[in-house]
Amino acid sequence: MSAPFGPDVVAAVCRHMNDDHAADSLLICRTLGGQPAATRARATALDAGGMDFAVTVDDVEVPVRVPFAQPLTERVQIRQEVVRMYREACQRLGLPPRPAG
Repeated sequence: MSAPFGPDVVAAVCRHMNDDHAADSLLICRTLGGQPAATRARATALDAGGMDFAVTVDDVEVPVRVPFAQPLTERVQIRQEVVRMYREACQRLGLPPRPAG
């Protein structure tokens, strides 16, 4: 998939996800990433088509790619898509999502 986002944007998004939304990333990887036994998830990259994570399963780190619902072209879309993925993960697990804030 193409790379509409420069390395600075990718690094900033990954840092933000890992520092502020690690639990959300884990929920996303458990449900949308097909790793229900994951105990940790760390965002490692993203491009127009999805986000990549390093996920810990049984003390082994494995790569997981979670595709976006549609290709992204603008930075503002990243947050919207990650929120959508988080809400979908919560819905699949029967959990109430946190209020937007």
